[in-house]
Amino acid sequence: MELRHLRYFVAVAEEGSLTLAAEKRLHTAQPSLSRQIHDLEHELGVALLIRGPRGIELTAAGRVFLDHARVALLQVEAAAEAARRAAHPARNSFSIGFLTGYELDWLPAVMEILREELASTEVVIHSQDSPELATDLVRGRIDIAFLRPEKQAPGLKFQLLRKDPLMVLMPRNHALASRATIRPRDLAGETFIGVSAVRAPTLRTLIEDYARQNGLPLKAEHQAENIAMAVSLVASTGGVCLLPAYAQNLLPKTVVGRPLQGAAPSIDLVIGYRDANTSPVLKYLVSKVDELKSRVTKGGKEGGKA
Repeated sequence: MELRHLRYFVAVAEEGSLTLAAEKRLHTAQPSLSRQIHDLEHELGVALLIRGPRGIELTAAGRVFLDHARVALLQVEAAAEAARRAAHPARNSFSIGFLTGYELDWLPAVMEILREELASTEVVIHSQDSPELATDLVRGRIDIAFLRPEKQAPGLKFQLLRKDPLMVLMPRNHALASRATIRPRDLAGETFIGVSAVRAPTLRTLIEDYARQNGLPLKAEHQAENIAMAVSLVASTGGVCLLPAYAQNLLPKTVVGRPLQGAAPSIDLVIGYRDANTSPVLKYLVSKVDELKSRVTKGGKEGGKA
């Protein structure tokens, strides 16, 4: 088994199509890709994919193999990145990643805590989706990140920062906007904006679980790839979307957020970092997590009084 077999299989599984994987991801001919997948299945002795009229579906064996293949590829990339860093003098820099939107709350507090520690250090800020942040942490491209507790992230440690309740986003002129809270059943029949299973898997699972527990047939008529797209779709379609409460920081005047009535589901925000990272700046910041949370909580309360 070669690394290319793993890359080809992951591409086909994520695209759900041999044609799309060949053209968009791998830039190879479809017959060649089909042969590579067939060779992989022959070597493993199990079927990984079911080829049907609706595209590619994973077998039970394929779903298990996909998780391990992703981890294996990440570990290979991390090893290559570590070798490159060892071959070149390290730059005096510290990289911080944020799940897009959270930097508004957390970056000022981080910079206050690190003011003296970073006197001669270049700070690099990244704003990405949570799975991308986890991947870059594993690869050693980011020192610390504010993200979701991603599962497929070998070698990472997570510390909980807070739990963000979900809220309902809707146009300001929507019929539900006049209500102080939104009942689960109020969402039935509304145009629903879903989130990407690839770019926001933790949030997608939380929303699906909430809908199932409340007997809501929330079938997404549109799917948002990121928070900006979600807000845009809400404004343009007149639909509703479930997002963490921090999204209120990013709303235009035409879109409003309302809390869910009762016990709203919440999603974890954590800091993540590589256990093998020996950066003294990282060690210092991790030791100040309680102070960091206190600063952000205090800042939020003061902001609410203004």
